[in-house]
Amino acid sequence: MISKLSGPLKIGLLFALLGVALVVVGIVRGTVPPNPLSIFMALLIGGGSWGVVAWAIATAARDVEQDLN
Repeated sequence: MISKLSGPLKIGLLFALLGVALVVVGIVRGTVPPNPLSIFMALLIGGGSWGVVAWAIATAARDVEQDLN
């Protein structure tokens, strides 16, 4: 299944997982309130923002490379 994904999408998912890992570290250290909604929102914002930004940058880089060739 992963082999069918495009390169930018793979990069976006990788960085989303890294963002979630950083949020989990923050949760363990106590910087996120122990409220389930707060934890969910932190995971969504952390993983989502890292994933979307990394995907956008990788897509732009791929598009530039295709334009140069």
